Amino acid sequence: MTVDVSPTVTALEAEAKASLFLSDHLPDRFTPGDPALQDGGAVWRVPVLLAYPNIGPVGEVGVILVSARTDGVVSHTATDEMLARASTLYDEHRDAIEAAFS
Repeated sequence: MTVDVSPTVTALEAEAKASLFLSDHLPDRFTPGDPALQDGGAVWRVPVLLAYPNIGPVGEVGVILVSARTDGVVSHTATDEMLARASTLYDEHRDAIEAAFS
């Protein structure tokens, strides 16, 4: 039986918590995407996106799970893994990224 948990943390608060986590652990090109409740409302799943000015997000590199009750980070994709995925995405979108800064 699945128990629904009423979140006390809003989507905006979950996004802010994810943003703080990113600013503490990764460079400035990493940004939170739109949070979505999962696990019966127990956690917010916040995608981590690689983004550039004048282009916007170029892809998802990971995820941060934020408790919907306490706003603590429950888990996250390893930062090394997010950096590796970001490098791959950069290579895939290199021409557009470099053109935006020319």
